[in-house]
Amino acid sequence: MMFVSLGIGTAVAVALIVVVSLLTGGRTSANALIGTEASAFTLPALSGGSVTAPYAKGHPTVMVFMASYCAPCRAELPHLVAYLSDHSTGSVRVIGVDTGDQRTAALAFVHHDAVAFPVAFDPNSTVAASFQLEAIPDTVFVNAQGKVANVVIGKITPEQFASDVAAINS
Repeated sequence: MMFVSLGIGTAVAVALIVVVSLLTGGRTSANALIGTEASAFTLPALSGGSVTAPYAKGHPTVMVFMASYCAPCRAELPHLVAYLSDHSTGSVRVIGVDTGDQRTAALAFVHHDAVAFPVAFDPNSTVAASFQLEAIPDTVFVNAQGKVANVVIGKITPEQFASDVAAINS
C-alpha cells in the first residue's frame, strides 16, 4: 500500500511540474542569453545627455534594470549604491536602465538613493525587451567582447554582484 501512495505522490508531482511549465509557456530564464551578443543601444540619460552601452566600446559592463514603481528595486538599490561606494569595479562600467517608468518618478528614485552611476531612461522598455527581461530588478553582466556573461533575475546580493563583476573584469 505504501508503494501505491509513493507512486501517486510522484505522479502528482510530475503533473504539477508539467502544469507549471505549460502555464509559464515552457520558457527558460533569461540565462539562455549567456554567451549571446548583447545589442548595443543609446538612450537618453536621466541626468541629461545620453547613455551608450559601454560594451559597444569594449568595456565590460553591468546593467542594473530598475524602476521607481518596483518595490524590490527600491529595496535593492540602496545596498548596491553602498556596495559601489565601498568597492572598486576595476575596468567594469556600471549603468542603470530605468525601464517602463515616468521621468519625474525615475529622477526622484535615483536621487533618493544618491545613485552615482549613469542611468539610462527607457520608458518603453525597449532595452529590457531586447534582453528578454520580463520583470525587474534584473542585472545583466556583459564582457568586453559584448557577450552576455550572466543574468541575475530578481534582487542581487552584494556577494553575487562582486563575483560576477570579477568574472567580467579584464
